[in-house]
Amino acid sequence: MQLNTVDILIIVVYLLLIVVLGIVLSKRASKSIDNYFLGGNKIPWYILGVSNASGMFDITGTIWLVMLLFVYGVKSVFIPWAWPVFNQIFLMIYLSAWLRKSNVMTGAEWIKTRFGNSKGAQLSHIVIVVFAIIGVIGFLAYGFKGSGKFFATFLPWDWSPDIYALLIMSITAIYVIKGGMYSVVLTEIIQFSIMTIGGIVIGIIAINQVSPEILSSVLPAGWNDITFGWHLNLDWSNTLADLNNKIANDEYSLFGFFFMVIVFKGFLVSMAGPAPNYDMQRILATKSPVEAAKMSGMVSVVLFIPRYMMITGLTVLALGFFIPHIQAMGANFDFELILPIAIRDYVPAGLRGVLIAGLVAAFMSTYAATVNAAPAYIVNDIYKKYIKPNADEKTYVRMSYIISFVVILVGCFFGFITRSVDQATLWIVNSLYGGYTAANFFKWYWWRFNGYGYFWGMVAGLASLFVVPAIFPSLNSFQSFPIILVLSVIGCFIGTLLTKPEKEEVLKNFYMTVKPWGFWKPIHEKVMLEHPEFMKNTAFKRDMFNVVIGIIWQVTLVVIPIYLVTQEPGSMTIAIVICLITTIILKKNWWDKLNDSFGYDPVLEKVKAEEDRAILVGDNK
Repeated sequence: MQLNTVDILIIVVYLLLIVVLGIVLSKRASKSIDNYFLGGNKIPWYILGVSNASGMFDITGTIWLVMLLFVYGVKSVFIPWAWPVFNQIFLMIYLSAWLRKSNVMTGAEWIKTRFGNSKGAQLSHIVIVVFAIIGVIGFLAYGFKGSGKFFATFLPWDWSPDIYALLIMSITAIYVIKGGMYSVVLTEIIQFSIMTIGGIVIGIIAINQVSPEILSSVLPAGWNDITFGWHLNLDWSNTLADLNNKIANDEYSLFGFFFMVIVFKGFLVSMAGPAPNYDMQRILATKSPVEAAKMSGMVSVVLFIPRYMMITGLTVLALGFFIPHIQAMGANFDFELILPIAIRDYVPAGLRGVLIAGLVAAFMSTYAATVNAAPAYIVNDIYKKYIKPNADEKTYVRMSYIISFVVILVGCFFGFITRSVDQATLWIVNSLYGGYTAANFFKWYWWRFNGYGYFWGMVAGLASLFVVPAIFPSLNSFQSFPIILVLSVIGCFIGTLLTKPEKEEVLKNFYMTVKPWGFWKPIHEKVMLEHPEFMKNTAFKRDMFNVVIGIIWQVTLVVIPIYLVTQEPGSMTIAIVICLITTIILKKNWWDKLNDSFGYDPVLEKVKAEEDRAILVGDNK
């Protein structure tokens, strides 16, 4: 397809603007690695929140979500819980604040806060760096595959999707490598604005062009219904019979069972905290624990309505006009192409350019944020810690440029060998996170868990990523998750119980600084002997209540734009009412209590002052 001149002009101007901004900002970012990776902890929480949301508004995920909504209808809003999407609620309610209290640059550096400088802590530090690098490469391959499919539909040259992905990744690399966090955040604000406009536009087009009567004539019974029983009971036989085979192959037919599994898995993964990627970097870049919590809440507020306006709009256009083409192609049709084909065939010139620029922005946001996360671990946690601890700041920044370039090359290589968007998505959310969950769950909530337990739990999880598929080749990534999780739990317990606990001072400092709830009674008793004024965190029940309310609130933010675009006013009204009720509850029971929960702590400030005086006296001697 040849794009209209106006479309091409919009896309070219956008790409030039982003690259120029990245180069301009590189001077500010290159002052220090703190500036390069965290923006000097000076960026406001609401800016970081929009930036984080922009990083999650990606082409590959949008392609996947359009496919899910087309096939599974409104019930598809629960399938991304396998990621899990609602991990942002756990971060918002308490985990972002806990993490930000550490005052570190990366998730690997955080290990010192929890385990000190023991041998186990050093091993844990290394293994989390390895996991972070594997995770970043996995996300780059995921983005590579989705962007290639998208661009191959529009750009005029007869190249493979992988070559197109390589081209756009190379353009993005210019501003990401030079600009660091400043460049990433500013360009993501611009990108999110374009994506929001694009989402609203495509939603309005779908409302005007596809009536509820047209939709009802092609949709199976229950497509618009968010409720479900044990079985999915979605029969496409009258329109697209091949979709019944896809549903069976996806193994979502027993939807009630699937739902219970992803809720259990989702709570475990969410309580483990964020993986060491761009989401964690945004949390660590905030000014304070309170702002970290607000930033994570901002993500859900700004992300879902414009994103699902776009997703639903493209789905509705495909349902309204594209079904005969799908019927003609039969079982050979690739449902991951619904998004680009819907834009190509049903969006007018000019608007098409805005939407393509928006989705280019979507890809660049996720890609930029992911690339920015990777060198932080290699430079700060390996190069600076073990190779050149006393180098000047410019040396570390230059090394960050080199590492970013190498990571991009490796990500492209794995993108070439990845078969599909769905394969990449499921590998990340099931296999990769299966290896991460156990060790990172225990580190927050169990005082006895030590560095060796963390190391062997992570090693068991990472090894399982490769061993389980070799032993059980018939299992998909979703089925392999519990096996990987169990093996990782075994590694955690063996490593912990066969070695000594961490030093008492390390555990007391962590407990007093982060103030987690959980199984910390022995440490709490020791802290109270020294600091009887210390206030224990008793917010477990309130936090879990807020998490449940928050998840319901988040679901309404997803279904409101779906029901708006599909023109279901009754269902949309119910969703809006529930959204308002849950918003009021969260305002009173979470937002209004943030400063009390995570603000100024006089006991902790007193302890820090005593430590500073002790250090000063020691230096004077």
